[in-house]
Amino acid sequence: MNRARGGGDEEAPRQNGSAARRRGDPPLSDGDDAGSDFGSADLQDTDNDPSLRREIRSKYRDLISSVQQNREDMLSPTNNRLTEVLEEANKLFKDVKQAREAALDAQLLVVATDLGKEKATQLFSDGAAFDPAAFAEHLLSIMGINRLEDAEDEQQNGSDGYLPQDAWQRVARKTECCFKAAPSFHYMFGSFHAEPPPPKQRIERQRKAPSKEAKRIMPTQLKKMDESHQEATEKEVERILGYLKSYYQDDPTSPISYYEFVIDPNSFSRTVENIFHTSFLIRDGLARMYLDDDKLPCIAPVEEGEVEAGISSNRKQFILTISKKTWRELIDALDIKDTMIQPPNTQNE
Repeated sequence: MNRARGGGDEEAPRQNGSAARRRGDPPLSDGDDAGSDFGSADLQDTDNDPSLRREIRSKYRDLISSVQQNREDMLSPTNNRLTEVLEEANKLFKDVKQAREAALDAQLLVVATDLGKEKATQLFSDGAAFDPAAFAEHLLSIMGINRLEDAEDEQQNGSDGYLPQDAWQRVARKTECCFKAAPSFHYMFGSFHAEPPPPKQRIERQRKAPSKEAKRIMPTQLKKMDESHQEATEKEVERILGYLKSYYQDDPTSPISYYEFVIDPNSFSRTVENIFHTSFLIRDGLARMYLDDDKLPCIAPVEEGEVEAGISSNRKQFILTISKKTWRELIDALDIKDTMIQPPNTQNE
């Protein structure tokens, strides 16, 4: 009994000890889950720690204040304080967990960016300022000009100081290796505004006065040409009128188709001439046109007593157009085999 009680007494501390280990540090075995729970909880407590959050915001404000107060010193090319500030901001950004801290980081980045931009504008290439005089001297040396020797030559020879003819070619050969593409062309002395040349005064040549023989001969020639052409037209009109009267007298009751009368199935040009000459008969009232029952144009001569009355009466005019296609279609539609107006040469034969 005593052993049993003694053994029970020894068991009790062991149980209390194991319970104490559960409440305290995790045990070596079966302690992974408990350790992970403790780690996440610890991290959550760290993120929500007000003192740590205040410390981070305070450091950000100190960095922003130092940049704003030491702006002039940081603009110096030899001052690397801006780089140190950015490195400190990168370290602080690892612990940024809340929006207020991120806003302070963005504000610091804006201030540092403005300062870096202003510092970059004050820097010179290769750490040296551009000296126009030194650049001009170097450029002249590339062109093959020695200012000391040239000054003595100018005093002796009195030259105007122009550049050598191949001066710019030398510069081009020296600098062509610096360009991957051909540079765009531009005028060295500004844009070139070309003005149009002044207009030349036009000299009017005096026309030669025609001689008396030219005055006498030229109108006579033109008059003879007009008279010959007019006579030929009148003769052709009278000839066509004779054909029209002869066909009408053969059968006065049968209407004469206008298209059958003027169309020559063997010559399109003769057809046009017949239409042209027939129009004079209509104009002078020697012939008249009307429509038959099929609404096709017909032509008939006007009696001698009706000519003057036809001239004084109101007549209607129309324009007739014809093409080779229309000419062929009329020949096929009216079945025209022969011309009613024989050509003048055939009639003479």
